[in-house]
Amino acid sequence: MKKISLLLAIFAGIIFLSGCRNEKADKDNWATIQEEKKIIIGLDDTFVPMGFRDKEGKLTGFDIDLATAVFKEYGINVVFQPIDWSMKEFELNNGTIDLIWNGYSKTAERAKKVQFTKPYMQNEQELITPKKSGITSFAQMKGKLLGAQNGSSGYDAFTKQPNVLKNIVKNQDAVLYDSFNEALIDLKSGRIDGLLMDKVYAGYYLKQRNEIDDFNMITGDYESEDFVVGARKSDDELVKKINEGIAQLEKTGEFQMISEKWFGEDVTPVHETKKSE
Repeated sequence: MKKISLLLAIFAGIIFLSGCRNEKADKDNWATIQEEKKIIIGLDDTFVPMGFRDKEGKLTGFDIDLATAVFKEYGINVVFQPIDWSMKEFELNNGTIDLIWNGYSKTAERAKKVQFTKPYMQNEQELITPKKSGITSFAQMKGKLLGAQNGSSGYDAFTKQPNVLKNIVKNQDAVLYDSFNEALIDLKSGRIDGLLMDKVYAGYYLKQRNEIDDFNMITGDYESEDFVVGARKSDDELVKKINEGIAQLEKTGEFQMISEKWFGEDVTPVHETKKSE
């Protein structure tokens, strides 16, 4: 009887949690967020310079500043919640977090699970190799060991465009890591020969550590990516408010100030459009 009672309790808990998840997933939550004056944003807290912990352990970064500035316009406090990046869409639709905002790339696969805001900057995937390795092209990774972050857009591109790298690297797959920090440790020690990673991360991280001259940063045939914010499919008003908030920050120049702080240049969508005209 005790076992039956325990199983019934577990089953009831699952039903309750499922109900909570569906309640958030099936409605537009903007009114609730406004009322509570709080929104929870999920991030990988090792992804420099978008969202990471400084030497004192405080969360900081470009996306931290941008998200905070957007919701300040609406009088809403932001709670940043570190998550397992490979589980980000599950955490969003389960109601643990309200947004994915941390160098989150727009992909067709992710579009099946979440709703995107308008792009707010661009990124590229680069192959990082030690200078001493002599590897200066994608072709030279033939038979070599490649690393990538689990659940990253880089690994998604790696699997979706096999002719670029997948078909030539050792085992025709990548060694997967939970964070780029772990992957870079293995790259430096020679346990992997190359690392596929975001350009914004690689450039900032290596410059900050004065190691940029020790590595090759190689661009291949992967298409450039748009960074967006991921929301639940039902949160139309929330997505609208984020788009309007970012546009307002561009208009006032605050977006550009945040951009200059972290990248030393203007990466706003308006700026990118002007450059391409």
